Amino acid sequence: MNFASSLLLWFDNNERPLPWRETKDAYAIWLSEVILQQTRIAQGMAYWYRFIQQWPTVYDLANASEDEILKAWQGLGYYSRARNLHKAAQQVVDRKGFPKTSKELKELKGVGEYTAAAIASFAFDEEVAVVDGNVYRVLARFKGIDTPIDTTSGKKEFQELAQSLLPTQNSARYNQAIMDFGAIQCTPTSPHCAVCPLCESCVAYREQRIQLLPVKSKTIKQKERKLTYLYIQYNNEIALHQRGAGDIWQGLWELPQACHLTKQTEKDWKKNAIEVCKDVKHVLTHQVLFTNLYYWAPQERPTLPADFIWVPIEKIVEYALPRLMEILLSKLSNSNLTPDCML
Repeated sequence: MNFASSLLLWFDNNERPLPWRETKDAYAIWLSEVILQQTRIAQGMAYWYRFIQQWPTVYDLANASEDEILKAWQGLGYYSRARNLHKAAQQVVDRKGFPKTSKELKELKGVGEYTAAAIASFAFDEEVAVVDGNVYRVLARFKGIDTPIDTTSGKKEFQELAQSLLPTQNSARYNQAIMDFGAIQCTPTSPHCAVCPLCESCVAYREQRIQLLPVKSKTIKQKERKLTYLYIQYNNEIALHQRGAGDIWQGLWELPQACHLTKQTEKDWKKNAIEVCKDVKHVLTHQVLFTNLYYWAPQERPTLPADFIWVPIEKIVEYALPRLMEILLSKLSNSNLTPDCML
């Protein structure tokens, strides 16, 4: 039995029941692929259902505001995905429908090689190999390939190999099978080699190189940043600021940072504010943030830059916040200060 046949037979007994596999609707499939980038299925499924319910068609999503989409996305992180999702939906509407080939699908905002192949395969039955992290791992181990998967040459090598192994029939089901195989059977750590249908032909298993493959050459350099935020409560309102382009959390809302304040305001809060928490560590892909939070309830409304707004405390739930803000507000709610953060 060849590689593809073995995987398809394994898949018959091990397929994960996923709602977006029950449809050929390109919108539902595309939505799942975007949500599941850097997100576990267990977490992403609830978001998929939420988006489908709130915006049943790509036309509904295109007509939504960016703020609405960011709010619905809150908690998933990597918010550029949500902004790209919105722009791509508008592109689809302008085109009067989804492109039907992987080549054309890559013209949509935020749609790369993998996502384009997935939509083309699962929605339109294009015979194109879908290569995600699971597929890289399965192929690297099965063939014993030590070419780094994060290099241009490595990506090309694995894409060509994956395409050569793609069966001419049931190609979409095969793509789903090899991804599930990597997620369930050939896992990153502690793969189930003893009961693997491919172990007799697996080079990495034979040469005891399972834990060495696949190979990556690049390491992400993370820089550290220190941030100081203030929860400024005046009467029943707090101050918020919407982040602009060119940094993390574009379009999301945050509390004022100390660097936003005038020298006079800085003197006032340093004299009267209460420390809530210090050096809260929050890890992003390229940055590690160490954050302080202070609670300040001034007697008079302080002067803030023009792009700040004052929001009733109970309305904060209507604003899309980065995960770090949720963490800080949770710590504030659990403190002895106990203002009603309404989170």
